[in-house]
Amino acid sequence: ISIGGVALGAWPQVAMEAPELWVGFVGAGRMAGGLVRGLLQAGKVPASNILASAPSDKNLDAWRELGCRTTHCNLEVVHRSTLVFLATKPHILPGVLEEIRPAVGSHHIVVSLVAGVTIQTLQRLLPPWTKVLRIMPNLPCVVQAGAMVFSRGSNAGDEEAALLKSLLSSCGLCEEVPESYIDIHTGLSGSGVAYVYLFAEALAEGAVKMGMPGALASRIAAQTLLGAAKMLLETGEHPAKLRGDVCTPGGTTIYALHQLEKGALRATVMDAVEAATNRACDMAKD
Repeated sequence: ISIGGVALGAWPQVAMEAPELWVGFVGAGRMAGGLVRGLLQAGKVPASNILASAPSDKNLDAWRELGCRTTHCNLEVVHRSTLVFLATKPHILPGVLEEIRPAVGSHHIVVSLVAGVTIQTLQRLLPPWTKVLRIMPNLPCVVQAGAMVFSRGSNAGDEEAALLKSLLSSCGLCEEVPESYIDIHTGLSGSGVAYVYLFAEALAEGAVKMGMPGALASRIAAQTLLGAAKMLLETGEHPAKLRGDVCTPGGTTIYALHQLEKGALRATVMDAVEAATNRACDMAKD
């Protein structure tokens, strides 16, 4: 059998009742690579059950090193998978959906990682029975410390949602939300990673200004952010409460916080989240 001139060989056909999960990625960039590393590290899916496609070998070499199968044929991914992740650039996706549409069956679960493409658009461009979900990850998924939200289309039920959440929890925090929250998540967490990097850079540069070597300052800044975030997650306390715990009357921290307040840090960060969210909304309308 061949699809698009690509020989499929002896790889077994995927049946609806198959006990094994066969996972495909249409697109093999950094975010898709981060997700697959999380799946493999957690032992959720064997590498031999994962197939990724991309136009060239540029990104596929890394997948082969992980033990995954690769191809240049998007249709092969759909034919050989039950769970298909769409991980292309937004402007490429409509053409890809037109290409794979004839191969999408009722047994497939299609999960889009593509920014700015709504569930409504995905359902319009795929067969009417398709079980569609949309996920928005962020860059730390690459180190299995991501923050992800997902929403389901009209044909995706509790079983599909539970499967996706189970798989992706290996890559970090994973929450189901209304689709309207996805653009907010983009402004908060997708873009928010960059705000944190900027803050980490500023922290370290402040220490360099006071005489600490740059490499050491950067490591301490990163560990400070990691520790603060871990306390937020593990204690469940409001950030304001934990901030108050650090401040002692007349101590160093309250003097520093006064400077941050004069610089309108909180208002500026809130404006940044709003600006990124609004841009994500605009991209979905383009």
